[in-house]
Amino acid sequence: RDRSPSRGLGDVYKRQVIMLWCSFHKPCQRSNRMALAKKENFQSRDPLIAIVLSVILASVFMVYPVSYFLSGWRPTFMLLVMFFWVMCQPAWCGVWFAFLVGIFTDLLMEYPLGLNAMSFVLIAFFARFFTRERRIMTQTNLWMIAIIAIAFHLLLMWLLLVMAGNEMGILRHWQALLSSVLIWPVVYWSLKKWRAV
Repeated sequence: RDRSPSRGLGDVYKRQVIMLWCSFHKPCQRSNRMALAKKENFQSRDPLIAIVLSVILASVFMVYPVSYFLSGWRPTFMLLVMFFWVMCQPAWCGVWFAFLVGIFTDLLMEYPLGLNAMSFVLIAFFARFFTRERRIMTQTNLWMIAIIAIAFHLLLMWLLLVMAGNEMGILRHWQALLSSVLIWPVVYWSLKKWRAV
């Protein structure tokens, strides 16, 4: 065979390019593996104790005695806690969790049984359904979805209570919207340590 010098130099250049590419590619692979390992370690954190404690703490805030004026501004703590866990720990908390928290809220606040449960289930289902293709939710996305969820919950509760014959002031009922929207970042940052997605 005819082994020309140009062909030999071409093979040498190819080997050098391949070696150079490998030297740059391996650190990238290593950094990607390290990032993936960190992510897996973060997601493997067991949030069970945090879930139980957050629900208990939210229930205390819901029934803590305050004046009549301040009670109208009481945020929907149970809804906010439920919403955080459903959106940020989907492997642990789903629609069933929203249903149980809703039933517990009905019993706690002496609402007609199933009222909060139905609202929580609808919010959890539609929030997960419309965000199913977004693997990573930013804080801004979560805040906007939380505002919509709070408004939907208060509207549904108001309609159901009115249809049940309970008289209630419109302005007083909607005071919780502003306070809940403002308290959401506090709830989020308090539980952010256990966020998985």
